[in-house]
Amino acid sequence: MAGLCALVLLALLATACGRSGSPPARGPQPPRPPSYAVDEGFTLPASDTWKRARQRGYLTVGAKEDQPGMGEMNPATGAYSGFDVEIARMLAASLGFDPDKDVRFKAIASANRETALQNGQIDYYVGTYTINDGRKKLVGFSGPYYIAGQKLLVRADEKGITGPGSMAGRKICSAVGSTPYQRIVADYPKARPVAYDSYAICVDNLLNEQVDAVTTDDTILLGYAAKDPEGLKVVGKPFSEEPYGIGVPKPDKALARALDDALEERERNGDWKKAYDATLALSGEPAPRPPAIDRSLTS
Repeated sequence: MAGLCALVLLALLATACGRSGSPPARGPQPPRPPSYAVDEGFTLPASDTWKRARQRGYLTVGAKEDQPGMGEMNPATGAYSGFDVEIARMLAASLGFDPDKDVRFKAIASANRETALQNGQIDYYVGTYTINDGRKKLVGFSGPYYIAGQKLLVRADEKGITGPGSMAGRKICSAVGSTPYQRIVADYPKARPVAYDSYAICVDNLLNEQVDAVTTDDTILLGYAAKDPEGLKVVGKPFSEEPYGIGVPKPDKALARALDDALEERERNGDWKKAYDATLALSGEPAPRPPAIDRSLTS
C-alpha cells in the first residue's frame, strides 16, 4: 500500500493515499536535467506559430503530466520531467528559446491533443503522440523521434497474463482516446476494455485490483514499473509499432520542418541520447538508435 500511495501522489490523483507524509516512490531517482545550447540567432518568419511565441516571449508546449519517465509533473514544484519533456526542451533551444526560462508546459489529455493544437492553446505537443493516418488529417507532425511498442503492465504476482494472447475475459485498462485503447477494442474482442482519462488512474485501479492489466506503450509502462518495482511488472513482447511524433498546427509546415531539422541535429550532437540516459535509461533499457526522420510528413 505504501507504493500505491507514493505512485498516486506523484500522479496527482486526489485519493486518500495522496496525503501529507506519504512515502517517496521507490526506484531510481532522476538526475539533474541535461542542458542544451540555445540557437540565439534562430529566426523563422514563415511560421505564424513561432512568431506568436516570440512576441509573447515564451513557448507553450503540450505534454503529459502523469507518465513517469516520459512526461510527469511534480505536484510540489510544478516542474515537468521525462524523456518527452527533454525532447520538448531541446527543440525549444533549437528554436531560439531558453528551455529553462522560456518554455511553459501545459498538461493536455490524450483525447484533447488535436483540439489544443487546432485552437492555438499550445505551440507544439510532445507526449507519446503516435503518428497515424487519422491524426495526420487533423494536425501536422515532425519526427518520429522514438519508436515504441504496446505492452501490458500487471501486478507483480500476476501469473495468468503473459501477453496479448492471454487477455480474454480480463479487464484491460487504457486512456480514453489513445491508440492502445482503440487497438484493444478493434483487435482483441475477447478482452474487457476499460478506459479512464489517464494512465495514472488505470495504474491506481490495477494496484487496487479493479482491473487486471494496463496497456499502452512500453515506455510509459516501464516508467510506472520503475516507480513501484515490488508491485508492478511489464510482460510480453510488443504487439504494435508506435512512432512518436511532435504534433504541430496542421497549416504550419515551416515549424514542422524546423523541428525536423532540430531533431536531426540534436541526434547527431548527442543531445538525444543525453535526454534518454537521464530518463528512460533509469528503467535499465539502454538507448536505442533514433528512428529516421520522415520528411514526407512535412512535404
